[in-house]
Amino acid sequence: MSTDHLRRVPSAGAVDVGYPTGHLGHLTEHETQALVDFKTLLQEKGLYTPGPLPSHDDPTLLRYLRARKWVPQDAYVQFSETEKFRNANEIDVLYDTIDIDSYEASRKLYPRFTGRRDKRGIPIYVFQIRHLDSKAVADYERSTETTYSKAKTDGKTQPKLLRLFALYENLTRFVQPLSSECVDRKDPQTPITLSTNIVDISHVSLRMFWNLKAHMQAASQLATAHYPETLDRIFIIGAPYFFSTVWGWIKRWFDPVTVSKIFILSDHDILPVLTTFMDIENIPKSYGGKLNWHFFDEPSYDDEIRRIAQWENGFTNFPPGPCYWRPTEDGTRLECLAVGSQDGQARRVRVCTIPKAFPSGSDTPATNGETEAVTIAGDEAAATETSKDVLPSSDSAATTTVESTADAVAGLAITDAKDSTERVAEKIVEVADANTETKAQ
Repeated sequence: MSTDHLRRVPSAGAVDVGYPTGHLGHLTEHETQALVDFKTLLQEKGLYTPGPLPSHDDPTLLRYLRARKWVPQDAYVQFSETEKFRNANEIDVLYDTIDIDSYEASRKLYPRFTGRRDKRGIPIYVFQIRHLDSKAVADYERSTETTYSKAKTDGKTQPKLLRLFALYENLTRFVQPLSSECVDRKDPQTPITLSTNIVDISHVSLRMFWNLKAHMQAASQLATAHYPETLDRIFIIGAPYFFSTVWGWIKRWFDPVTVSKIFILSDHDILPVLTTFMDIENIPKSYGGKLNWHFFDEPSYDDEIRRIAQWENGFTNFPPGPCYWRPTEDGTRLECLAVGSQDGQARRVRVCTIPKAFPSGSDTPATNGETEAVTIAGDEAAATETSKDVLPSSDSAATTTVESTADAVAGLAITDAKDSTERVAEKIVEVADANTETKAQ
């Protein structure tokens, strides 16, 4: 059903820190010192070992600092809790040995990677909620009780959440590192540690929303607690006619920081807003773009990803199941390992290698043996700059400010039918500016 007749639904004002602000290569003096202090604190606590191959890379540590407003002690508390949880449930072993069929079954109930990236190089995920009916969720939860892996658990964490951990591991160990080595983007030396999500809630009933409360809350709480700062923007589309009524209580399922990243779009604003952040070739056809990709399809990897990959062992694409990247011995490339288990037998095979975009000490991107230069067109760079500026940064904004602003701002929301689509991107910028001014006051 069309949402054009709806009044505006208050959504978020703006994300506190917009990429690349607060990321490597774009740190303020205060943020740089916070990273140094954080490493020192973690080393004193026995949770960090410095390089040349450190126990944790800087992009990972920065995620915790951004989540905790650059307070090293607060970041330490969250980081230490995550490390305890990972050790108690042997998350690395889980991802290495999880049954591939079980892993693939989990992917059907959570956001799926399209294989494409937005204008800043951040991977695009799509989540179609209508497939999560009560039977699908119940069948999935029963199947998680018998998931094969060699990992020991703490006995308290639900098996379905452990499977979800495996999907987040894929985001942080496969998708984001792969996106980071693509140089066809602005700020190519800055690692990618975020994801952009399109959440399609069309054809979802009020009862279905309610039945999914526990499923959605668990995923959000998991990300907030143990995978902080991996979400950039969340575009909610296809809102049913009653959504303006229920949004007030639905948003309370999630933490205020997650709520602050949500854009709720009406039908006629989907394409104008999405094309502000993504090239039309990377938007699925079902949302007005040109990408021939459907929710249960495997990722349709873009030209840059295919350009840098050198396939091995008969592979011409990334296989199903968990994969991750690790440096080659000479440090100039990354190798992709396909892992997991099939019928109890471990899989560990090299799929391909990609060049390190900027090998240590180099300011020149690697070419993977190709002679053509990778350039960013001026108009694309300008569009990227526009999308980056939509969400201004604010290191001092409190969580309560984010939530109160979300209730006060109506620009990033389901819009009135009288609003022209040409004004949508401009309206988003205006709201973000107003939010910045409110925080300053």
